[in-house]
Amino acid sequence: MKRIGVLTSGGDSPGMNAAVRAVVRKAIFHNVEIYGVFGGYSGLISGNIKKLELGSVGDIIHRGGTMLLSARCEEFTTKEGQQKGIDQLKKHGIEGLVVIGGDGSYRGAKALTEHGFPCTGVPGTIDNDIAGTQFTIGFDTALNTVIDAIDKIRDTATSHERTFIIEVMGRNAGDLALWSGLAGGAETILIPEENYNMDEIAARLVKGHERGKKHSIIIVAEGVCTGMEFARQVEEATDLSTRVSVLGHIQRGGSPTAFDRVLASRLGARAVELLLEGKGGRAVGIENNELVDNDITEVLSKKHTLDLGLYKLSKELSI
Repeated sequence: MKRIGVLTSGGDSPGMNAAVRAVVRKAIFHNVEIYGVFGGYSGLISGNIKKLELGSVGDIIHRGGTMLLSARCEEFTTKEGQQKGIDQLKKHGIEGLVVIGGDGSYRGAKALTEHGFPCTGVPGTIDNDIAGTQFTIGFDTALNTVIDAIDKIRDTATSHERTFIIEVMGRNAGDLALWSGLAGGAETILIPEENYNMDEIAARLVKGHERGKKHSIIIVAEGVCTGMEFARQVEEATDLSTRVSVLGHIQRGGSPTAFDRVLASRLGARAVELLLEGKGGRAVGIENNELVDNDITEVLSKKHTLDLGLYKLSKELSI
């Protein structure tokens, strides 16, 4: 290949810029022209495509979000929309595409590959919910953002002797809630992968209160219920005073951690290598600190599995 493209799609995540930088510089290192698609698949359809140089990605490795911008695009779920995108890629002479994003982004990359246009997928999402990789770009940064919030909220919870419910992102995956809850010493963690027993939770909260515990922290993944909804359940079951904090989009922003910068650099560079090796329809990932790549169709057919051993440990340590 002599000319490849790169786009970011779906929800942004810290480290996407580091991945874009790696793709651009790896391509140029191999004397391959690199083009950025601005605005995700929507930008692809409209032809918002520009050539990138070394300087185009200077001074972005430490910045959150994505310089290529991102958008959700319903039109690209149709064959007509996909063909419009391919027409734009061909118009610019682009022979392969690196797609950085989550599940929906991967589906777009899979569709393009099935149309005969080779793509590689790079996992960029704070939810850590992509199969075929132990970690996704942005998860570690979001995790540390949540932990920082928990530590601050704990100060207030202790001062006022209250139970705080903290709602974090994660519609279908509880990794962010589980890891932050365990690292933050939460008494209770609610994740989509496991049902919860309100009687058990209430008994533990009351027991802690009776032995003089000054506060309780409960982490709720948004895919289980809202923080306000669970606060009502707690107050009805225990008569304890509660407060709710919804962290929202603050979890997506901020300068990426060193882990996310290195992960993004490794995965972005490997995605380019696969295209240059003539391997389209692949999704890169990391397992036990080793780079891996899998068929993107296979990745989409599997469900990300959460480490339930960590969930068991969190319950054992919250007695």
